[in-house]
Amino acid sequence: GGIARPGLGKRGVRGEGRGLGRSWGLRTLHQACCKVSRFGRHTSAAMPSGEERNYDGRTLADTGGKVRLFVAGALSAAAGIVPNPSQAHYLLQVMGAKDGDRVRLFNGRDGEWAARLAQTTWQSCTLICETKMAVQKEVPDLWLAFAPVKRTPAGTLIQKATELGVRVLQPVITQRTVVRRVNIEHMRANAIEAAEQSGRLSVPDVRAPTDLASLLTAWPARRRMIFCDEAGEAPPIAQALGEIKAGRGGWGVLTGPEGGFAPQEREAIRKHSFVVPVSLGPRIMPADTAALAALGIWQALCGDWR
Repeated sequence: GGIARPGLGKRGVRGEGRGLGRSWGLRTLHQACCKVSRFGRHTSAAMPSGEERNYDGRTLADTGGKVRLFVAGALSAAAGIVPNPSQAHYLLQVMGAKDGDRVRLFNGRDGEWAARLAQTTWQSCTLICETKMAVQKEVPDLWLAFAPVKRTPAGTLIQKATELGVRVLQPVITQRTVVRRVNIEHMRANAIEAAEQSGRLSVPDVRAPTDLASLLTAWPARRRMIFCDEAGEAPPIAQALGEIKAGRGGWGVLTGPEGGFAPQEREAIRKHSFVVPVSLGPRIMPADTAALAALGIWQALCGDWR
């Protein structure tokens, strides 16, 4: 059936090792090779099947490949791509790849390619592009502007927003933002892993943090901003989106920090003509849940879920 996409873990162990992919088999193999004792972000209460427990990476040899990697180089027929050291370690040491095994590559520009491993050594290899598997297709023009939250929800938010098809991830510092130090490289690593695992052909643009006033000043006038206003009068999000005609300029979603926006911030946001205040229902949601709920509703009503 579908493509198994055990991702390239990015969180690391003791600053050097790599986190573990989604499948139980990859976690088991990684523990055996690297003596890592903890699981990655995806776990399951159910015991895996014998086939999954005995996963050994040989599925890399299947036509078309089973593993997806995001690379920077240009992709075309017969192009040779040298994976970075982390990717090479993942392929050669964790997955046990060898000459002739195949993977899938994407770079956000040239579609998706099946590539064959060649010139394999203990620490390096070359990936030779053979067959174009998919033409480049961009996700809908949807941005997420969010106040950073504590580490675990923040990692989940980046991963899930990527899987939901966000094009831009913009951290925003507000008056009540608790987490003011943002690790952009860590966010980008999470986004790459989620893109590899979800089948999308691009990675979101993870931007440097900005303050709320600067965000509002620089926001494109033609890009609508869905303002998740938990404290004010606003129509339900489905109603608000249904009343707006489709147009150019794209969309964005703005969510606040734990504790919500300060009253003066809410006033400053609402005075802009591009802002669309919405309600997400009668229950109080954590900041990361609110963001993901708004993204999912937008995709269902206005995006590529229709």
